[in-house]
Amino acid sequence: MEQKQYDSMTALLEAFYNGEVDSIIINESSRSQILDMETYSNFDSNTRVVYQTSYKVKNNDSAAAVSDITSKPFNVLISGSDTRGGFDENGRSDVIMVATVDPKTHTILLTSVPRDFYVTTACDAGDGCMQGALDKITHTGMHGTNTTKRTVEQLLGIEINYTFKVGFDTVTDLVDAVGGVDVTVAPGYAVDKLLTNPAYSVHEGVNHLNGEHALAYARERYSYTEGDRQRTKNQQQVLMGIIDKITSPAIVTNYASIMDSMANTFSTTMSNDEITDLIKYQLNKNPKWKMEQYMVDGTGDTLMCAELGDAASVMVPDQSTVKKAKDKISAVLAGNSSEDVQ
Repeated sequence: MEQKQYDSMTALLEAFYNGEVDSIIINESSRSQILDMETYSNFDSNTRVVYQTSYKVKNNDSAAAVSDITSKPFNVLISGSDTRGGFDENGRSDVIMVATVDPKTHTILLTSVPRDFYVTTACDAGDGCMQGALDKITHTGMHGTNTTKRTVEQLLGIEINYTFKVGFDTVTDLVDAVGGVDVTVAPGYAVDKLLTNPAYSVHEGVNHLNGEHALAYARERYSYTEGDRQRTKNQQQVLMGIIDKITSPAIVTNYASIMDSMANTFSTTMSNDEITDLIKYQLNKNPKWKMEQYMVDGTGDTLMCAELGDAASVMVPDQSTVKKAKDKISAVLAGNSSEDVQ
């Protein structure tokens, strides 16, 4: 059988659709980015899988652990993957947040990076990414959490101590395990039917969401004029709802059974001993955590993306917001409030 190699995903797809080749070999994690291309939005219905195999790769992600997680501030990368095979399969990072935690001041700052943010990719040699190439940050997840972590570290000039990865298909289990979450929808942001799941809606004021409802809310963007910016805010709300629940006395006192029910919903480089220390700290001190939020921003454009080998919609960073994000993270790490940074 004759084989051909193509320099980009776009060239590969063009050859396939033009009949130059009868079949193509793609990584399953590439499927979602193919569907994002308007020309190939019907890829799933126009093609079928004739053979599929899987392989394991070394996970290069590791912790830069702090000496005492109950007294020293630290950064956690929270990555939400859109993979079909679960959180342990590499796929686009559609949720990218840094949680900066200071146990002494009981402050948690959530800094979000929109999925289309146009960045310079950074990775370790074994990750297989295009080191130094320009791309939207969501594509870094296709090479593993470590590539997303290294890219975020470079973007924000910080050290990430731990990573926490969850797949979209397991968010439902995570939210249901803690008994659902509450989010407050601002005036003008009610949605009669969430397009990601029309069975659900949100009204102005406090909404209690189960797992499926929370997932639909966290993925919604087409119902808002702000698009992905509002989706990022929704994601922050859902995460804050989860944090609020897992630090509540009712959940903390039953943490063993909750951890069992969430065992297959996420992966983290935080050790079991560190997780246990945090739980004991919460039980003994019962602190009320102050939640702070920020999101870097930019302007829309269409630029070449390395993973696609073609131009795509991106968000060009507003460097003033990147600098502010750095300053806010530094403030919390120093024991201050990010809200003091204007």
